[in-house]
Amino acid sequence: MTFILSGAAVCQIVTPTPVPDPYWVAFSTNAAKLIGLNIAPNQLPADPAWLQVLAGNALQVAGRQFIEPTATAYSGHQFGMWAGQLGDGRAILLGDIQGQEIQLKGAGKTPYSRMGDGRAVLRSSIREYLCSEAMDALGIPTTRALAVVGSKQKVIRETIETAAVCTRLAPSFLRVGHFEHFASLQMHAELQILADDLISNFYPTCGDSTAPYLELFKAISARTAHLAAQWQAVGFCHGVLNTDNTSLLGLTMDYGPFGFLDQFQINHICNHSDSGGRYSYQRQPQILHWNMACLASAMLPLIEQEIKQVNASPSENDLSNAAQTTLRNALALYPDIYQKAWEAHFRAKLGLLETHSDDVALIEALLQLMHHNQIDFTTFFRHLASISALASTHQNTVLRDQFLNRDGFDAWLLRFRTRLQQEHSNDAERKQRMNQVNPKFILRNHLAQAAIEAAQLDDFSELARLATILRKPYDEQLEYEAYAQPPPAELNSIAVSCSS
Repeated sequence: MTFILSGAAVCQIVTPTPVPDPYWVAFSTNAAKLIGLNIAPNQLPADPAWLQVLAGNALQVAGRQFIEPTATAYSGHQFGMWAGQLGDGRAILLGDIQGQEIQLKGAGKTPYSRMGDGRAVLRSSIREYLCSEAMDALGIPTTRALAVVGSKQKVIRETIETAAVCTRLAPSFLRVGHFEHFASLQMHAELQILADDLISNFYPTCGDSTAPYLELFKAISARTAHLAAQWQAVGFCHGVLNTDNTSLLGLTMDYGPFGFLDQFQINHICNHSDSGGRYSYQRQPQILHWNMACLASAMLPLIEQEIKQVNASPSENDLSNAAQTTLRNALALYPDIYQKAWEAHFRAKLGLLETHSDDVALIEALLQLMHHNQIDFTTFFRHLASISALASTHQNTVLRDQFLNRDGFDAWLLRFRTRLQQEHSNDAERKQRMNQVNPKFILRNHLAQAAIEAAQLDDFSELARLATILRKPYDEQLEYEAYAQPPPAELNSIAVSCSS
């Protein structure tokens, strides 16, 4: 288990609060392999103790006793404002198995719950379960979801709902907010322990540097930039990119009011609580860059320490200025890393192998067209794989008919075909490449909602079916063609809030 320090300022031992009459809602046999559980697909653990442990009702299973469940403190910026101390308000870390931390979300109050009840509801737990496993299948770094356990215990949100516990797995749940917490309290020894732990367990090459903490910052920032590019490439919107929701391992974490784009809008807001659009689709890369600036500020004492080791007698002012300049220069690497990753992902989505100077203009022109014509993001790129580099423009009615501005699409398609011909692209090979990076199936809000509504009536078959489909997002799965279609017009405006 990584980074467990005693003391109320860091973490506290807390026992999960049992739920009455727990029952299985969902279980990921794929995620179970991460902790050494080899269970046949669509089956449940044979040992009934797993249900009790993952409900928060017991602490022993398969000969393993979870001795000190913990909740950690962290701080952070929420919607751009300093929020002070936060922490695991309803997440309890049981322990780790085979390098995976096991965390129960919704297992009751912790010392950091503030005014919350420490519970999660069935609705949000199902959404997190589905999206965690869907993102993994898409090849995007993410925390995982092992299971959802339900209970008929009542939980009050906007309405009265029922409780659920979602079991999450990750190599570590450490986040930018942990650095911010220790920095805000001037706990420099803990800052160093945290940084050393990250280097030792997750960024070992940084330890070979003469400036390991600077290299650690660069590595975290680079992983975050790559993650942002992957989100943009599949049309994923996180919804609440606060610093306390930003992983130090470059993982997608803390699934709340997330959403995948249906009709493409560059300024799409998936969280109806985000009235200012701070976390809109187009701003995600910028916001994660801002979060890295917060991390840089929190790591300033560590960088000062490194500089001081090289120059034994700088003035306090010179030391601070030098550290700030060093971190500012490191932070400035993020936009270029992100841009190169973004270009690579979208070039792959178009089936392009070579790099041409006008590729960015070609991509941006397409996204602008899609925005103004509100084109379904996922189905468009999937259908684009089927065009021929040499066919007549007007033969592509499946794509062309999606655009109100057909002349604009015709002009773009002509540019695209010209670009393909420059590569002497083979249509069949290009289609195969494109279908390996452009998913056919994503977790659309209306699909998740249908699974949730059935589960609320104790029917978990739709949830299991949807989870199975999402494990193979790039496959044709012709028997599930309906799940690849855009939502009906009346379901296109499903909104999600922070409440869970």
